Amino acid sequence: MIMEKHRILFVFITALLIVSSCRKYEDVPVETVTKDYIWDTKDSNGIYASQYLFSVYADLPDGQNRISRDFLDAGSDDAVTSQTVAAPITLLATNGISIFNNPDDAWTKSYTGIRKATNFLNNFHQVPLKNTYEKRSWFGEARILRAFFYFELLKRYGGVPILGDSLLDLEDKIDIPRSSFASCVNFIVKECDRAKDSLRDDPVTDGNYGRFSKDGAQALKARVLLYAASPLYNGGNTGDSLNGYSAYDAGRWKLAADAAKEIIDEGHYSLQQNFVDIFTIQRSQEIIFAKNNTRGKTIESQNGPINFSTAPGSGNTSPTQELVNAFGMKNGLPITDPNSGYDSTHPYVDRDPRFNYTILYNGAPWLSTQIQTFNGGVNRPGGSVTQTQTGYYMRKFMPDYENVTSYEDHYHDWIYFRYAGVLLGYAEAQNEYSGPSDDVFNAVESVRQRAGLDPYTLDHSISKDSLRTIIRNERRKELAFEEQRFWDIRRWKIAGEVYNKGLHGISITKTADGLLYNVMPALNSAFDESKMYFYPIPNTEMVSNSKMRQNPGW
Repeated sequence: MIMEKHRILFVFITALLIVSSCRKYEDVPVETVTKDYIWDTKDSNGIYASQYLFSVYADLPDGQNRISRDFLDAGSDDAVTSQTVAAPITLLATNGISIFNNPDDAWTKSYTGIRKATNFLNNFHQVPLKNTYEKRSWFGEARILRAFFYFELLKRYGGVPILGDSLLDLEDKIDIPRSSFASCVNFIVKECDRAKDSLRDDPVTDGNYGRFSKDGAQALKARVLLYAASPLYNGGNTGDSLNGYSAYDAGRWKLAADAAKEIIDEGHYSLQQNFVDIFTIQRSQEIIFAKNNTRGKTIESQNGPINFSTAPGSGNTSPTQELVNAFGMKNGLPITDPNSGYDSTHPYVDRDPRFNYTILYNGAPWLSTQIQTFNGGVNRPGGSVTQTQTGYYMRKFMPDYENVTSYEDHYHDWIYFRYAGVLLGYAEAQNEYSGPSDDVFNAVESVRQRAGLDPYTLDHSISKDSLRTIIRNERRKELAFEEQRFWDIRRWKIAGEVYNKGLHGISITKTADGLLYNVMPALNSAFDESKMYFYPIPNTEMVSNSKMRQNPGW
């Protein structure tokens, strides 16, 4: 249900840990832990309130293999799951979700986070934290976290109930109507602005890494405004009262561009020159906000190629041929350009360097050998074992393992906002608002330059439509597997076009004369444009809230 009807006793795991580890409460039975212990009026260091705030951060979604061991991108046109037995992620790419079954249903968890953040905002004033700067920052963090959870709901369901600062008890009747999409956008943007005034300056200190900062709030604002300006909402569904917008408004693109430009002009962040380092080290100069995770090898164990005895991997994620084709050549030209130098008999030579950092392909160097994804190869032997379904494995988020024989522990932080995304968001919005300009080209070209394209520059005489195509493709390449493509094809209203063509992989046959490459079907994907642009409101909400309105088609 909207609040999941959690008790106000706050018997959370973090609180239990506090009780078990602190002398002050060692004689207090667990079942008596109440809000008085969290909002301790004598806790001048805010220890217990801090733990509670961290528990709100813990509710943030984690992108790596989060849907039954699959990336969300395996539900887009960029990948398919390698798991062959009833993988839930496939429902998202085949019209398979329902009001009873949605593997990416974020309703309950998001409202849990909203409720906890609101609880913090309503009660933290009681804690006599000595450091007034910190106290102000903590208020800002709770506010922006709440806004973040609302955005998680917004991009899935459209307009949702906005609860403000109210907290409902277990016995309260929940009859709250949905707010319009526009109202939700306005609420989130205002919350971002309010939080920004309180949050820490950028870049944050090492001790505060992983906490929201001023630019983190601004990045959330920019992304929300970018979505609100996009075709799905801006000029589309205008007759639906759940949208709340009356007609197309080019000014919404300007709002999105201005929000992103503010981060660019402040100059606190820049592009990390080593692309791999963005995802494998902490304190990258490009990361604006990320969820801190522990060091480990889970990315490799879940997604690395199979049949490496010294580096076991289960290869869960299979990139599609569609994604592979999106990566052009190192000279910046698409593979369809006759001047690109692309050779279909040697398809992986001289590609955009991001291709090599994102995808493992037949012949790619890995673990002191070369990947074999030809039919019957070591990494694609056939049979029932989980393995690539497309002839490709995901390489992104992993360190440089080309010349070693085993995997090592590294950071697995999940990045929500990074500078390259801000640049591309600005370029998209500004191009849509006013067409090609030096600022737009500079933003796109800086990303292409860091990628290693040579030349990285674009033809500055191209049209707005042509530049739109380039920007969208740059987003696809640059942000692959970062939970951007899944939402991009929806907000651009092209999901029907890309899904209904089906998804493909490559079949590679080894012969005496060399390798033969043939595109093969990988998934009979489908997308019902009459309803699939928004998730259905879960059935539990429909039956418990008499004022709840279901999304069209469900």
